[in-house]
Amino acid sequence: MAPGGRPGTLRRIAPALGLFLLSPLVAEYLLGNVPSSDIWGLVILAPMYGGGAIIIREVVRRTGRGWPAIILLACAYGVLEATLIDQTLFNPAPLFEGDVSRAATLIPALGLSATNAVGFTAGHVIWSIGVPIALVEILVPRRATTPWLGVPGLIVTCVVFVLGSLVLFGGIYDDSGFMASPPQRIGAAVVVALLVVAAFLVGRRPRLMTGGRTPGLWQVGALGFVASAAFFFRPEDWWGVAAGIALLAAMTVVISRWSRREGWGAEHRLALAGGALLTYALGGFLLLMLHGTANTANLTGQVILVLGALTLFLVARRTVRGTSGTRGTAGVG
Repeated sequence: MAPGGRPGTLRRIAPALGLFLLSPLVAEYLLGNVPSSDIWGLVILAPMYGGGAIIIREVVRRTGRGWPAIILLACAYGVLEATLIDQTLFNPAPLFEGDVSRAATLIPALGLSATNAVGFTAGHVIWSIGVPIALVEILVPRRATTPWLGVPGLIVTCVVFVLGSLVLFGGIYDDSGFMASPPQRIGAAVVVALLVVAAFLVGRRPRLMTGGRTPGLWQVGALGFVASAAFFFRPEDWWGVAAGIALLAAMTVVISRWSRREGWGAEHRLALAGGALLTYALGGFLLLMLHGTANTANLTGQVILVLGALTLFLVARRTVRGTSGTRGTAGVG
């Protein structure tokens, strides 16, 4: 503790530091998209992934908004990263050897794959931003809906995010030489701007509570896993695109209704996050095999990552169970 009884600087910013590292670890390493043998890549990925997650979370909590705003800003982040930073959504090169996801659902007029557009955006919303924020907020219940950084810290985070994005953009461009066309970049920037505006149009007041039985934790967790797994393993064709959109829409409606019922709280958010986390824990092994990186070192690293994710979930579960007043906190939180 610092003089005067205030927590020291490191303790005050610890949740932000945790989110800074957790976001890329879940989004890329647990997924298996980046093997654990390339763990040094956190130096490049954390400023963009973690910085983006922190900025989204701080802006939302500072303006008194909640999860609807987080979701919309996460959508903006997903579009920004996939179109203007790493440009993978527009790049005609396959993501890995044997990848056919782009050709199967190509939209020639836009120069992008519908499969990748849905998958990249939703992936960032759920796993790059949503799950990490939910987990870290649950681990610090007394600060779950308050800012973690002061203005100087937020400014530094923004600078780190921009610099990290520029480094990643430059590295990918040097390797591939690809640059999206001006209409593609302008169109993507417009979509990002519209999503940001939509996030700020979301009201600050808690949503009205509704009647109905609050679902059980196992029910919520099972639905989170089944829905996220169905989305993750859907076919990479137009049927898969339609199924993915329908699944996202259905889950949005269900969770929106559930979260307005008395008794919905941090335990339910943890159950949802745990279900989604389990999907990546299993899917990571599949991606390592698809990418041809499933050697002994990377498989061992993946097991360690899965055990780490499980440990984090259990610690969060113990925290939320030991915290009073976690139920009945639907509203903006």
